[in-house]
Amino acid sequence: MELINKLNGAFWSEQIWLPPNTTWAEIAPGSRPDVVHANYKDLIWPIPLAAVVMLVRYTLERFWISPIGKSLGIRSSRPKKAANVPILETAYAKSTRLDNKWLAPLAKQTDMSERQIERWWRLRRAQDKPSTLVKFCENTWRCLYYLYSFIFGVIVLWDKPWFWDVKSCWYGYPHQSISNDIWWYYMISMSFYWSLTGTQFFDVKRKDFWQMFIHHMVTLLLMSLSWVCNLHRVGSLVLVVHDCADIFLEAAKLTKYANYQKLCDAIFAIFTVVWIVTRLGFYPRIIYSSSVEAPRILPMFPAYYIFNSLLLMLLVLHVIWTYMILKIVVDSLQKGLMSGDIRSSDSEDLTDSSENARLANGSARKSKASNNSAGAGGAAGAGGEVIQRKPN
Repeated sequence: MELINKLNGAFWSEQIWLPPNTTWAEIAPGSRPDVVHANYKDLIWPIPLAAVVMLVRYTLERFWISPIGKSLGIRSSRPKKAANVPILETAYAKSTRLDNKWLAPLAKQTDMSERQIERWWRLRRAQDKPSTLVKFCENTWRCLYYLYSFIFGVIVLWDKPWFWDVKSCWYGYPHQSISNDIWWYYMISMSFYWSLTGTQFFDVKRKDFWQMFIHHMVTLLLMSLSWVCNLHRVGSLVLVVHDCADIFLEAAKLTKYANYQKLCDAIFAIFTVVWIVTRLGFYPRIIYSSSVEAPRILPMFPAYYIFNSLLLMLLVLHVIWTYMILKIVVDSLQKGLMSGDIRSSDSEDLTDSSENARLANGSARKSKASNNSAGAGGAAGAGGEVIQRKPN
């Protein structure tokens, strides 16, 4: 126990987390009658609140969002299950992507043709995917939350001086009061990210799964750090900047699932502009203030560098996502529509698309060969039809 206390004292050293000549007692709640300091014990509240957030989500999705999706004709059915073949299930558990080298050995072990194994594999992968209605419900929930959070954040920050002048984040630090609206803004935001961290393992799997997981954990770490060190002003700015673009991202995805393609394209165009303006415009302005302006106003301390490094880590993620978004825009301009949001698709969508293309090409070749053998009359009757499956 003594060793634990020593480690705890060394970790929370005032020389690390606080400006020079400042002690934890000086920023403890009630230490000054004119300042309401943050209480680190309040960080426990977002965890039970996360359960409330998940309950609200479940209620909305089941009794409101899902019925709306069904009324829009969104498909709720799942593909039929693949036959239970233990040998294939074992191979599938090792990798969801079928390696051509496996075909011959698996065909011998199962007495199935290679074609049958390929068909079973596609059906098995489709079985693991959530229905369009499930994805619609998830994205609608997120869109509603980000809309609420952004509006609430703007209302909370509208009369705050640091909302209009970022340098005000540093004046008077660390003796800056926490108002009730900032307290609720922080607690609700942290509870949402805690709920995302938990439900991410059960929601629709995306190709940027680990990027998003790191994003959620870095966000929670940033918020907790800013709360403990009384850096809630800059923390609230980071929150409101992040919520804005996500509204349009989720709205574009849900309209795509509802088959409103033109509306989806329009919203996605708005999202791209808002994303670039907020994530690569306003957000770097906050980092500029924390990196250049803050050292001119405050004496520096180790926690400041930790905090700023995490902000820079988020900026790196923003740059990566911007590259992915611009890839979608270029692809959309080439194809004439938004073919799919990289962040909205599950991890197998692009692979399925390429497989479908190969199937379509193969069908075209077979159709052509059949028509040639049947003669010109048979070709006219068949019409050269090629069926292409639309990827989920």
